[in-house]
Amino acid sequence: MKRVISIALSLAMALTAMTGCAQQTATNAQSQPAASEAVSQAAQSAPAEKVTVKLGIWPEDNLKEDIKMHEGFVKTFATTHPNVTIEPDYYKYAVDTFVSLAESGKLPTVFESWYTEPKKLIDGDFVADITDELKECNWPLDSINPIVSQLLTRDGHVYGVPRDGYSLGLMVNVALFKEAGLVNADGTPQYPKTWDELAVTAQKIKQKTGQAGLCLLGKDGAGGWHFSNIAWGFGATLVTEDNGKFVSHLNSPEAVAAMNYVKDLKWKYDCLTADPTSEDWASGFVELGTGSAAMLIGANDAVNQPTQVNGLPVGDLALEPVPAGPKGQYSLAGGTPYMFAKNATKEEIKAALDYIEIMGKSPKATEDTINGIKADAENHKNSGVPVIPRFPAWTDKKLLDAEDQIIKQYSNVNMNLYNDYYKAINTPGNLRLEEPGDAQNMYSELAKVIQACVTNKNADVQKLMDTAQANFQKILDTQVNKK
Repeated sequence: MKRVISIALSLAMALTAMTGCAQQTATNAQSQPAASEAVSQAAQSAPAEKVTVKLGIWPEDNLKEDIKMHEGFVKTFATTHPNVTIEPDYYKYAVDTFVSLAESGKLPTVFESWYTEPKKLIDGDFVADITDELKECNWPLDSINPIVSQLLTRDGHVYGVPRDGYSLGLMVNVALFKEAGLVNADGTPQYPKTWDELAVTAQKIKQKTGQAGLCLLGKDGAGGWHFSNIAWGFGATLVTEDNGKFVSHLNSPEAVAAMNYVKDLKWKYDCLTADPTSEDWASGFVELGTGSAAMLIGANDAVNQPTQVNGLPVGDLALEPVPAGPKGQYSLAGGTPYMFAKNATKEEIKAALDYIEIMGKSPKATEDTINGIKADAENHKNSGVPVIPRFPAWTDKKLLDAEDQIIKQYSNVNMNLYNDYYKAINTPGNLRLEEPGDAQNMYSELAKVIQACVTNKNADVQKLMDTAQANFQKILDTQVNKK
């Protein structure tokens, strides 16, 4: 077990570290705490330089309760950072706009990305090296989950920290399963254990309820993302690395078999939403949350989407394991890192790290981190979001134990709707990271094939996958392997 980092700081440090890495004494992250007299005096006399942190991780406008929670974090932060101005700046990472923002110096101080992106952002020199700032803030670098650490580091330097992780599962609208008569005696859904069972189950639901059995994403790269997880179950490995060069295998027999399965969902089983080519990450949650689809591939870090965002009662959502294919059961693991603008100053980065700690996202079991975890759990419960365990991004036992107790304290769901999912993702060998090389472009090429398969009953899957293979290998050779 990784060593436990001491959370005590001397009064002298509290008096002098006013810009970043200060330890707060909050008792409730959703209300402004009373600062100690010593800290108040320090705040008045500290000659610290004014700093502005553009917080790209601010919630989007429609998440009112989340914004209220962050407003509480800002008040807590201000008690020991009087020289720092927090500037809300909601930012959603996008591949097609990121480079221009980075090169023009317009990125927020801190922002979220996906775990497929850090290597490209690091190699492109678009993000800040935060190794020194993490050390100065006493963030233990050895307590990042090793799976995550390899994605955020290069040559011993760290370029980001994990917000959280996820592992794909199968989200289920329990109410539609009940309407279709597909529930057990305890009210839990009779979810499909294999991809073949999913096709039959989805067909039954559509026939009995008139609603789609499955929402398949076909509009953009999200469809390719989900497809890669299906393909693994059919025995496919979509990309391999050979002496530092990446080789595509999109037209392997296993990958073609998986795509033929996707085609059958439309033309053999007729179990999908009306137009899969219009379905993306956001619309999928709309379909599930509003009862227009019974199943959707989804993950533990997005349970707020069908519930809080789209109105599904918290008791009507289940998260089950990804179905098994003929060659095994796998769950795609990824997540969200916090990364920092290349032009952010040392003091801006340290202040942002302090704010992240107040949010409950640091690796240290400090009072602030624990209060942040509690605030998040309370907000979830009040907002009708399932309070369930996070995919551990950090490995500190004291932190994990504290979080486990908080989850139990605020629990608002029947864990029988989630236990099989957690059992599956904790089974050795079940988790797989996204394919290496250039996953986002691979997803886009696969999405084109999905679109053709669900719009043309006579689509030749082999030819389509041959084209995707050629296109993606060209991308790898011209954009990745040439380096």
